This record gives sequence, C-alpha cells and structure tokens, in this order.
Amino acid sequence: MTMERLYIYDTTLRDGQQTQGVQFSTPEKHQIAAALDQLGVDYIEGGWPGANPTDSEFFDAAPETRARLTAFGMTKRAGRSAANDEVLAAVMNAGTQAVCLVGKTHDFHVETALGITLEENTDNIAQSVAHIVAQGREALFDAEHFFDGYKSNPDYAITAVKAAYDAGARWVVLCDTNGGTLPGDIHAITRAVIEAGIPGDCLGIHTHNDTENAVAGSLAAIDAGARQVQGTLNGLGERCGNANLTALIPTLLLKEPYASRYETGISREALGGLTQASRQLDDILNRVPLRQAAYVGASAFAHKAGLHASAILKDPTTYEHIDPETVGNARIIPMSNQAGQSNLRRRLAEAGLEVEKDSPALPRILDEIKTREAKGYTYDSAQASFELLARAELGILPEFFEVKRYKVTVERRKNKYNNMISLSEAVVVVKVDGEKKLSVSESMDEAGSDRGPVNALAKALAKDLGRYQDQIADMRLVDFKVRITQGGTEAVTRVIIDSEDGQGRRWSTVGVSPNIVDASFEALLDAINWKLLRGDG
Repeated sequence: MTMERLYIYDTTLRDGQQTQGVQFSTPEKHQIAAALDQLGVDYIEGGWPGANPTDSEFFDAAPETRARLTAFGMTKRAGRSAANDEVLAAVMNAGTQAVCLVGKTHDFHVETALGITLEENTDNIAQSVAHIVAQGREALFDAEHFFDGYKSNPDYAITAVKAAYDAGARWVVLCDTNGGTLPGDIHAITRAVIEAGIPGDCLGIHTHNDTENAVAGSLAAIDAGARQVQGTLNGLGERCGNANLTALIPTLLLKEPYASRYETGISREALGGLTQASRQLDDILNRVPLRQAAYVGASAFAHKAGLHASAILKDPTTYEHIDPETVGNARIIPMSNQAGQSNLRRRLAEAGLEVEKDSPALPRILDEIKTREAKGYTYDSAQASFELLARAELGILPEFFEVKRYKVTVERRKNKYNNMISLSEAVVVVKVDGEKKLSVSESMDEAGSDRGPVNALAKALAKDLGRYQDQIADMRLVDFKVRITQGGTEAVTRVIIDSEDGQGRRWSTVGVSPNIVDASFEALLDAINWKLLRGDG
C-alpha cells in the first residue's frame, strides 16, 4: 500500500515562546532550530519578524535548514492594500520560502475584535494570501478560532477558509485557539471542511492543550483527513500549551494505523534523538525535565513494583509499549520499599554489579533500603545514592576521601550601601591519601549575589580533593529539591540533588536530616562519590 505523506510543522520558536516565563534569545533560537532540523520536521516557524527585536534578528541571520523556514504574521488590515501594509511587509521582508498568516474565521471576533464586516475580513484574507503567492512564496493560512467559529456560524467559517484556499494557500490550518474543542468535534468539523471543497492534503491542524486533548485532537484531525500537524517541542505554548510533538511524533511513527499509513520527514534513526532534543530544550530554558512526560520522560520506562520488574527481566514488552531506545530513552528500575529481589538484581546489573540470585547481600540491601525509607530517604528518584548504598553492603565501595569536619556560618549585615545582605561561609576539612586539606568558600557569586549556605558548602567540598580534583572539575549542580517528610518540631528534611557532568550524564542523590544543611551535605557527598566511581573525569 502506498503511504501518504504527513507534514510536521513546528512552532516552538513562535507559539512556544508565548509560554509564561519563556523568552528565547536569538542564539537560543538558532540552537533550537538546529535540533528541530536534525530531528527532521518539515517546517520551522521562526517567529514574527517585526514584532520584536529577537525575532527580527533571527531572520536577519536565518540559519540554513533542510526544513522550510517559515515567517509568521497576520493578514493585511482593512482600508489598505496588501502591498502597502507595513506589518505584512515586515513579514515578507524576512525572505523565507514560506509565510504563515493568521486571520479571523469566527464571526464574533471579526465583528467585535476587528470591528469590520464579515465581507471585509474575507477580502483581507484573500488579498493577503494572493500577495504571498504572487511573490513566489508558499502561503499558509492559520484559521484562528476556527472550531469555535464553525460552531457559531459554519457558513462563514467555511467561507473564510475557502477564501484563503481559492487565493492559492498551500495549507489552510484549522486552529483550536482556545483549546476547548474535544477530539470528536475536531474530527467531524475537519471532515465537514473537506466535504466543503478543501482537500485534506491542503489542510493542517493546530491544537492547544486546555483540556489535555491537544495530541488526541491532532490525531482526530489526521484521522479525518488533515495532512499537516502543528505543535511544539515539549508542548510549550500559551496557557496550557500546544500539541506536544514529543508525544505526537513517536505516536505517528510507531503506532498503528499511523505507522503503516503515513510517512514523514523523520527517520527512525532521527527518532532516536527525540529524548535528547526534548532535554536540550529544557536545558536552554533552565527547566527540570518532566519525569512523567510520555516517551521522553525519565519515568516513561521506570518500573517500580517487584512483579513488574520480574516480568521485564523475562520480556520487556510485558510492561513497555515500545522499546525505550527507539526514542533515545532508557529503562529504569527504581529502588523503593516496594521492590523485590527481581528489581534489585536488575538495578544492580544496570550499575555493572552482577550478584547471584541466592546472594545473602540481596536481603541485606533490601532491608537497608526499607529502613532508610522509613526515615525519609527515597531511592525511587535517587539512583546514584542507591548504587552507593548497594556497593557499601557488597563491600566494594572505595573510600576516596574522608570528611573530618565541616562548618557553615551565615551572617546577615548591612553593606556599604546600607542594604541588608546575607553572606554564607563554609569550611570543610577532608583527608585524602592520609593528608588533611582545609577549604573555605563563600556563597557570593561573581555578580555579588548571595547563593546561600549550600552553595558555599558545595564549593568548599569540591575545592581541593587532591588527586581526584580533575575528575570532578566538570561536575555541576543542576537541580536542588527540598521536602519535609514529617511535620512539627520533629520535622525531617529530605534533599535531592541532581548533578551533571561534561559528558551529559545526569544523576540524583539524596540526603536526610533534621538539618537542611546536613541533608544537603550528605547528598553532595554522594554526588561526588558517584562521579569518582566512574573514574573517567
């Protein structure tokens, strides 16, 4: 059977930038565009030239991409020609092969928001699209609020999108702008548009996730006949976000009937880079990746219950819907007090520790985990600390250095500008190869901001470890999470630290104490010891 072509349109750099708290710099846009192009999307919407300096700079030095770079703008305004609309001119001047214009298709928005007649709006759409086509560009029309508009006035909504199609638009994109349309309605309305005369291979779908149905709605439109799907990496977007391409892409490539019916520009080999692309975006945004994210999340292939782990050892398909390596992810067998020996041996094997099934160390390790979790520890999300614990019970944990003592002081005082500031200082004494080493660090960074007592402690601990110093030089703390596991005067603090090194490895460690600094120090010690275990700097 001949496969149909399905086109992937990414709008991370434009619609994704509408996410609260997200503002890409021009270099960051170039990094993201490169990652998207390597993945193999068909279109990369770079932004709205002329709307802000960053977007204009991006197009001024537009990257060379295999994907079709697209500039976004809006249809011409009433009362002027398309050739004389300076807003439209800025979009055209970006020089991209493709231009996507947004226009109103909901009668309420036309008459209330724009304050013009329905006929004027339709004429604006047609003239704008014709202007793009006349200059030899590929024209796309984003039909804003289309599904709400169709429910309100189906005849006008169809008239508006047909105006774009008849004027030469390569793609008419049906937008669920408010994100409230459910998949069944998206399917029915998309079919109605096709039956009204716009072929499916000229129709696209653009959904928002306000009902957690953006991916489902996109699939419904594809089922109805649409052949372009729009979305963003990691589901970025205004309010609740857009259709998440990290879920849509693997679904289209790996799940039936899509895998057999459609081909995209994304190869199976490129799909293996999906998890990396997802996490690269989170790194750029300085965000912690969502563990529960479908396909690419750290917990997407994590198996906690002992029964599950036992089955996974026999055949991974018992509890996995795809091979995690297909999307560049990995299987994880977390440790917790729910774990049995199957879980334990699997996790030990992943750490390179082969332990016999009848080893007396196995119940000792399980008992220690259960005892510690009763005190507030968690090894479900602190895999590196689990490995250190297991190695200690197995008698194969080397002692790289010994901490003799540490001290942290916090001073609050006024500076020379009479502003109250805090300053932390940490002193750490370690013993390496029989030699004591004392290190002191402050929490003040280069910009003069106080980074807190844990920061001072981390810097002091990593300041001088003798012959091990080079091995930890590329370590950095990327996330710090604090939880109170008991309330009242007997509160216990749990600290989980995520660390990363120059090779891109990321590991989590845990510390527990009534004292937050002490809990942090324990997690920091584990982080450094795990890194030293790797012995490859």
